[in-house]
Amino acid sequence: MISAASRNILGCEACGLAQQESSVARVFHCTRCGTRMHFRKSNSISKTWALVIAAYVLIIPANLMPVMDTGSLFGTEKDTIFGGVVFLWTSDSQVLAIILFCASIVIPFAKLFSLTFLLISVQRRSTWKPKFRARLYRIVEAIGRWSMIDVYVATMLTALVQFGNLMTIRAGAGAIAFATVVVLTIFAARSFDPRLIWDAAELSMKKQSIA
Repeated sequence: MISAASRNILGCEACGLAQQESSVARVFHCTRCGTRMHFRKSNSISKTWALVIAAYVLIIPANLMPVMDTGSLFGTEKDTIFGGVVFLWTSDSQVLAIILFCASIVIPFAKLFSLTFLLISVQRRSTWKPKFRARLYRIVEAIGRWSMIDVYVATMLTALVQFGNLMTIRAGAGAIAFATVVVLTIFAARSFDPRLIWDAAELSMKKQSIA
């Protein structure tokens, strides 16, 4: 298995242009768009771990604390993410309940578990199915932003539904925590270097060829 790095070939993360560098320097700029490029992101594993751990810490209050406070003449109601799912399900809106459950509960946890799996596999220099792990990373990076759906809903309702003393809707502390989790996981996916997945596979192939 021959990697692009062994041939001094770099791919630009901004425009996707693959280009060959003959210099011994470790930092280059894309010849097309000028974006700074690296053979490998510096301190990728430690940065990603820090962001993932912070997201794990915040995802607990994000699911336990209310994401929306609704005040009316009949009192105040505090809704958590799971409470919103239950409300939609019992209100004969099963499709919306499933969408909210997947986007706000399944996807954030799946992203964290997937990033944790990728980090551990890279640190252990695993050669297990590098194509599958690279594909998993691309999926994690692509779908992460969709878990902001309930934060968008809470923000829109906060801005639109304000009827003085009759009814007010405010974003709760859970919404802030959840939005922070989503942002952290997006940055974690960006800081992780998927090229590390192939380094172990290339090293394993070299050892086998020598043996």
